[in-house]
Amino acid sequence: MAKKHKYDYFDAYEELSDLAVQEASVLVRAMENFTDAAALRAVLDEAHALEHAGDMINHDIYKHVGNDFMPPFDREDIVALAGALDEILDEIEDVLQYFYMFDIHQIPEDALRFATLIRKSCKAVDAAMEDFRNFKKSKNFKQLVIQVSDNEEEADALYVEVIRNLHVNHADEPMHVLKWSRLYAFMESCCDACEHVADTVESVVMKNS
Repeated sequence: MAKKHKYDYFDAYEELSDLAVQEASVLVRAMENFTDAAALRAVLDEAHALEHAGDMINHDIYKHVGNDFMPPFDREDIVALAGALDEILDEIEDVLQYFYMFDIHQIPEDALRFATLIRKSCKAVDAAMEDFRNFKKSKNFKQLVIQVSDNEEEADALYVEVIRNLHVNHADEPMHVLKWSRLYAFMESCCDACEHVADTVESVVMKNS
C-alpha cells in the first residue's frame, strides 16, 4: 500500500504569503495606472481571485489539521497563522473595494507611498514564511520577523504624516478629508495585518524552541 502523502503546512503558508505579495502588487499597479474608479472593476476581479485562492488554501489547512496525528506545532497555532495570513489578503482586497465604492478621482502621492509600503511589508512576510520551516536552525529567521515589525512601525509613522497632510492641505474640502482619512486607515490596517503574522510566528517560535 502506498504511503500517504503528509500535508505540508509550511508550503501552504508560503503559498499564502506569495498570494499577498501578488495582491499588494495588484494594488500598486492599479494606483500607478489609475484613470478612474470605474476602471477598477477588472482590478477588483483580479484581487478577488487571489483572495479566493487564499481561502481555498485555508480550507485545506483546516481540513488536514483536524485529522493530523502529528502536526508540526499546536493545531491552534497552525489555524491562527493561516488566518493571520489570510487576513492580509482580505485587507488588501478591502482597500481596492473602497477605492471603487468611494469613487475616487485621483491618487495622491501619499496613497502611492502607502501602497508601496504595503507591498514592502508583504514581501517581508513572504521572506519570513520562506524560512519559517527552518526556524529552529535558521540564523536569519529572527531578523526576517523583526523586519515585518519594522515595516509596521514605518506604516504608523506614515499614517500620522499623511493624515496631517490631509488636514493641512485640504482643510477647505471636508469630504476629501473624510474620504481619504478612511482610506488611509484601511491601508494602515494592511500593515497591521502583516505585523499580526509576525506576532503569531513569534508566539509559535517561543512555544517550540
